[in-house]
Amino acid sequence: MAKKQSDYVADLLADDDLAAGNSPVQASDSPPARTRLHGTTLLSRESALARVAAGEVRQVTQILLDPARVRVWRGNARSYSHLSEESCRELIDAIIAEGGQKVPAIVRRVQDDPNVDYEVIAGTRRHWAISWLRANSYPEMQFLAQVAHLDDEAAFRLADIENRARKDVSDLERARNYAAALKAHYGNRANRMAERLRVSKGWLSKMLKVATIPDSVIAAFASPADLQLKPGYALAQALDDKAKAPAIARAAATIAKEQANRRARGEAAIAPAEVLKRLLAAAMGGEGSTSLYTATSSIGRPMLTVQSANRQGITVRLHAGSGAGIDDLVTALKDALSDLESRGKGLLNR
Repeated sequence: MAKKQSDYVADLLADDDLAAGNSPVQASDSPPARTRLHGTTLLSRESALARVAAGEVRQVTQILLDPARVRVWRGNARSYSHLSEESCRELIDAIIAEGGQKVPAIVRRVQDDPNVDYEVIAGTRRHWAISWLRANSYPEMQFLAQVAHLDDEAAFRLADIENRARKDVSDLERARNYAAALKAHYGNRANRMAERLRVSKGWLSKMLKVATIPDSVIAAFASPADLQLKPGYALAQALDDKAKAPAIARAAATIAKEQANRRARGEAAIAPAEVLKRLLAAAMGGEGSTSLYTATSSIGRPMLTVQSANRQGITVRLHAGSGAGIDDLVTALKDALSDLESRGKGLLNR
């Protein structure tokens, strides 16, 4: 028996003796007392070994790993590529202050990849933080992990429990993770999935609906994390209408280009609430659907709208009260004309 395991069983025996009101056998004890206590100890040992064999008590193994030999399980909702020094700064500082990682991640062994030994089930940010520290002046840092034996469905539930408490896991990430898990682990049976996750069927239904929003529409938001469950569900319902979906897609493409232009100019992104308002307006046949292009000002108000483009010319509306200056309007007009040309609706294509 390995030393760790023998020490573990010894501790169990000591606990059992104390719980039974027994005390360690002393040399001064009379032979009958030593014999009586020895018999009790043997019974306790048998009881402890039986508990271990039956799986009632399990040894928890924690190991220190090179994070380069550990991958992140693809079934986790958290997007590893979106983690950054900024988003993990608080965790990084805590690990440095404590001289290492204190809370272990949960990993399981990998058999299908010679380049890695384990994969992270819960603890993606910890893995990223330790990897970053090793590459930035702390090469001695190691990844603390607890090894677990889990099938994919159990791994998914464990990762989900941890992610529910994390604010930096967006509703969209979780929604798409749920959609993938529904097919992979639950045979597309949402009721069964809700029971296993211990969530309401209605809430899970909304999450799965949000997962259906295409990337082309998500691109209208400055970040996928901007789309929360409640407004996302309303948008997904609007996209279900085949008559409304094309208008939403057009509005999303226009907004996405505006967002890109703002990033290029170092301007603030269009607020999520304004993006949602314009997308839903497009669905209802509002300005978002009838206009060919809309530019918003730095305070989120429409400042320029291309209302039509035909053989007679292009009709542009400049909005009062947008807060935009002349230079902003000139830039917006150039962006609008470039957009129309790229879609074959510009002056040069007539």
